[in-house]
Amino acid sequence: MMPRNAFYAQSGGVTAVINATAAGVIETARRHPDRFGKIFAGRNGILGALAEDLIDTDQESDEAIEALKFTPAGAFGSCRYKLGELEENRAEYERLIEVFRAHDIGYFFYNGGGDSSDTALKVSRIGEILDYPMIAIGIPKTVDNDLPITDSCPGFGSVAKYVAVSILEASFDVASMASTSTKVFILEVMGRHAGWIAAAGALAAKRQGDPPQVILFPEIEFDEEAFIDKVRLTVKNDGFCSVVVSEGVRDARGRFLSESGLKDAFGHSQLGGVAPVIANLVTDRLGYKNHWAVADYLQRSARHIASQTDLDHAVALGRAAVNIALSGRNGVMPVIKRIGDDPYRWEVGEAALTDVANIEKTVPREYISEDGFGITEGCRRYLSPLIEGEAYPPYRNGLPDYVRLRNIQVPKKLETLS
Repeated sequence: MMPRNAFYAQSGGVTAVINATAAGVIETARRHPDRFGKIFAGRNGILGALAEDLIDTDQESDEAIEALKFTPAGAFGSCRYKLGELEENRAEYERLIEVFRAHDIGYFFYNGGGDSSDTALKVSRIGEILDYPMIAIGIPKTVDNDLPITDSCPGFGSVAKYVAVSILEASFDVASMASTSTKVFILEVMGRHAGWIAAAGALAAKRQGDPPQVILFPEIEFDEEAFIDKVRLTVKNDGFCSVVVSEGVRDARGRFLSESGLKDAFGHSQLGGVAPVIANLVTDRLGYKNHWAVADYLQRSARHIASQTDLDHAVALGRAAVNIALSGRNGVMPVIKRIGDDPYRWEVGEAALTDVANIEKTVPREYISEDGFGITEGCRRYLSPLIEGEAYPPYRNGLPDYVRLRNIQVPKKLETLS
């Protein structure tokens, strides 16, 4: 079998460890020169394939690829772009095949979440439909931890660690000033439909009643009166209250508390910030001085406090994706399978993209406390191993020493896409 070139791209919101998965893919493919020619990366995800904007990763040293494991965000650029259905968008798919054919690309690795899995699934099918042999593999990544089948998603463990540490430290701050100053602190975290990140904030609480005393989940309908009562009682008993709120919290009518009315590229509602909504509620109903913060990009880019478990998962799944492709299997995704909790043990498994694409895994009700404001011990057992271990990047002059790739473009062979 003659070697064929590979295409790797990053999609959706980036994470602290998505580049580690890229390193896993590239370093593993380099070990098989009999099967892989060049390893191209798409600049800005699938858009790089459509625009024939390919990066030659062979121009990067082994040391630079290794350094990706300690560098956050997307080294090749990412995108939010949804391929349409083949029947209505045949020209788009023909363009992909045109680019793949021009550069003899026979392997497609797409690193992303649910919508990205949909893209990988569609690419896995077009080879047969448009008569071009292609192996397409999805690789899981999402801080939201909402992909099915896989026990957890690379990117989540590090965000979970950041959020738990952040609310722990902020709560110490608030507690020390509560008698004469701020009594309520509100931290907004990501999570449109799934409250896994918000749930992770509860790991900061070692005992019943420890902060954060309130978690607001997208899975639980927001009850204003119950929330106000909870905050009032907490301040009465503890002197202060820390709240972690997911951006996707909804009211009784199913509306996002923070919905701005805008839509993103996938048609999802753009959320405008729920923390100030909750803060205003606390002010209006209780009169407590409060502060709020939005973790936003800070939570998903915080490579300086990444979880070792998360890093291990990210690299292993990148390597596994290449090995699956070498076996000739198409339209699948490597996944994490949990074997045990204490001690935590795991292995890499496999799932069909048809069972992953466009399916969201939310926090099950049995993982949320009866009052809806905390997590259960079962949830704690699930979450705790995912934030374990410190995977610090190298430092220079007091700052993380992150790598910047050269990202040299592959010469184009086709006419520019209009």
